[in-house]
Amino acid sequence: MPEELDCIALTVPADALDFFESALGSVCRAVSFFHNEDMGTWDIQGVKERGAYEDELESALAVAEMLTGVTPEITRTLVPVGGWLARTKAAFPEQTIGGRFVVRGTHISAPEIPGRITLTLDAGLAFGTGEHNSTRGCLVALERVAQYHHPHRILDLGTGSGILAIAAAKLLHQRVLASDIDFRAARVANANAKLNGVAALVHAIRADGWVDKRIKRNAPYDLVFANILARPLCAMAHQLGDSLAPGGVAILAGLLTTQVNWVLSAHRRAGLVLEHHLVDGAWSILTLRKP
Repeated sequence: MPEELDCIALTVPADALDFFESALGSVCRAVSFFHNEDMGTWDIQGVKERGAYEDELESALAVAEMLTGVTPEITRTLVPVGGWLARTKAAFPEQTIGGRFVVRGTHISAPEIPGRITLTLDAGLAFGTGEHNSTRGCLVALERVAQYHHPHRILDLGTGSGILAIAAAKLLHQRVLASDIDFRAARVANANAKLNGVAALVHAIRADGWVDKRIKRNAPYDLVFANILARPLCAMAHQLGDSLAPGGVAILAGLLTTQVNWVLSAHRRAGLVLEHHLVDGAWSILTLRKP
């Protein structure tokens, strides 16, 4: 691990958030968001290895600028690894989510909370630790779905840290196929599954979504998580519809509440119906069902 990490920070309006988050997410080991309610803007920060992926970052940011017409001021600073890890851990306290889950970092050694399922993640490998509204909302949606649905084939598309796959495996006691377009995320998800004692149930792979043969081969699915972004959700709506079993459920997240109608329209055209709409801050989580 290098002695210093490259911290990239920028501020964008809400309608450009998913484009620039995706740009930073394509090269950064961790990306965080902060909503500045007074200004109506979003502060985005990404952290990557010093000097790595510079050409890829430049290209990704250029595409985001072209698609949005927004050219944000970009701040680059070097932060010590130790300082970044300490700051990350300090900002990653234990979180109780819904009625069933508690998320904690490996730096927390307190006894488990009775009656709750503990999801343990390494705060230094943060691809999604439960702090973001979308991740929390997906866990709440999973808890709700588990009350009436008993899925056997489960897919976590865009798994990140593997938190949703791990939660599903622990709550439902079923195997989960998890995928991410980033090979580093797949590796971290498998490590987190082992850390949580569900390595035998969670299998994370590097895959480019629905086009991957392994994902196609395991269809149809009874439950699909897709905590990604509004644009790819819309682009993949018909593939999701085709890959869900009758009665199957999809939990979609990573979309702003202002994007709900767009995402919902695309999935209704794919034959899915809205079962539940959860709002958490500026973000929405949709639970859809295939009749």
